[in-house]
Amino acid sequence: MTTKLISYPNNKLWMAALKPPMYSVAIMPIWVGTAVAFSETKTFHGVVFSAFVAAAICILAWENLSNDVFDSETGIDKNKHHSLVNLTGNKSLIFWLGNLFLGLGLLGILAIAWWQQDLTVIGIIMLCCALGYTYQGPPFRLGYQGLGEIICFFAFGPLAVSAAYYSQTASLSWRALIASVVVGIATSLILFCSHFHQVKDDIAAGKRSPIVRLGTQRGADLLQWFTGSIYALTFIGVLWGIFPGWTLLSWASLPFARKLCNHVQTNHNQPDKVNNCKFIAVSVHFWSCLLFGLGFVFG
Repeated sequence: MTTKLISYPNNKLWMAALKPPMYSVAIMPIWVGTAVAFSETKTFHGVVFSAFVAAAICILAWENLSNDVFDSETGIDKNKHHSLVNLTGNKSLIFWLGNLFLGLGLLGILAIAWWQQDLTVIGIIMLCCALGYTYQGPPFRLGYQGLGEIICFFAFGPLAVSAAYYSQTASLSWRALIASVVVGIATSLILFCSHFHQVKDDIAAGKRSPIVRLGTQRGADLLQWFTGSIYALTFIGVLWGIFPGWTLLSWASLPFARKLCNHVQTNHNQPDKVNNCKFIAVSVHFWSCLLFGLGFVFG
């Protein structure tokens, strides 16, 4: 593909392409895993936490950039004006820039493994990266089979939270694993919401996303249960004594959850109106996970 100079003809397109709010997705599993570790050990390794957050952001940048590259190969992004490949006109540049971010991210995780003299964290994160590749990367492209939410759940839930916990304690925890279910669901919620506005493009490219399979109305109905499960699981965890009572702070994010469900229920079949629902889902994810983690710190 012919190289074009990167320019900024439309700031909104570039902001949509770079998706800065989405990077909370990388931070929250590290935050919750670290918060659970602090709750149990009353120790906090700030350098490890900072290195892990920076590495997670770099790895997510790789995933976002590589997904743009892989989607450009299937034609699914031909109408996506904020694709970085479409904006730059240079697929090779985006591909290698993504690999640079991946390398930087893995260096950060290797540093943590070196500090601990233990390869467990790098092993868990390599598994996360492998799952991330199978989402859109050839020959797997499991996201095209409607498996993206499942991959997202495990990569950003049990695996990432457990890795963050291990980076602080050099051990694993059933409490962290159970807490990771809440984080995994909240993260998968964002991906689920990203499908509502692109049903026609997904069908044309042969992508069987959950919304393509269910239809937008049934998807909107399922979204309410999907979102509500975050709060129900937190309540059950408190009731059973697994989580501290302070984790019910996460219920303060319910207005965002209500806004999301109402917005999608009203506009599920109107792409121009529902296309922002994933950003409302990001708000649900950010505030619910931030407050959930604070509950462990206070508890």
